[in-house]
Amino acid sequence: MLLLPALLLAGLAAGCSDNNSTTTPVPQPVTLTDTFSGTVGVNGSFSHTFEVTRAGTVTAQITGLTPDDTAIVGFALGTWNGAACQLVITNDAATVATTILGTATAPGTLCLRVSDAGQLSAATSYDLRVDHY
Repeated sequence: MLLLPALLLAGLAAGCSDNNSTTTPVPQPVTLTDTFSGTVGVNGSFSHTFEVTRAGTVTAQITGLTPDDTAIVGFALGTWNGAACQLVITNDAATVATTILGTATAPGTLCLRVSDAGQLSAATSYDLRVDHY
C-alpha cells in the first residue's frame, strides 16, 4: 500500500514543470540597397531596373544631381515589362533628396526612371538609391 502513494507523488511531480519553452525568433527580411548613376540629357530619359525578392516597401531617392544640385528632373518608380519602364509613381518636379515610396506586391523586376521634365538646360548627372526587399 505504501507503493501506491509514492507512485502518485512521482506522477504529480513529473506533470509539473517550469513551462520554460524556447521560442524561435522570426527572421526579419533583409533590406537590399541598389545604387545607380547616369546622365540625362535635355529632353532625354533613362531607366534602371532592379529585382525585388519579396513583397514589401520600396523607397527610392535622388542622392545627387550635378553640375547643378538645384536642377529639377522627372523621377518615377514603375514595373519593368521587358522593354520599358511602366510608370506607377511619378514626380515631375524632383530635386536632390526627393523620395518616392511605393509597395511591391510580389517578387519581380521594378524600375526607376529619371527624365528631363522640361527644366534642364544641359545634361545632368544623377545618383539614385533604392531600398527594397
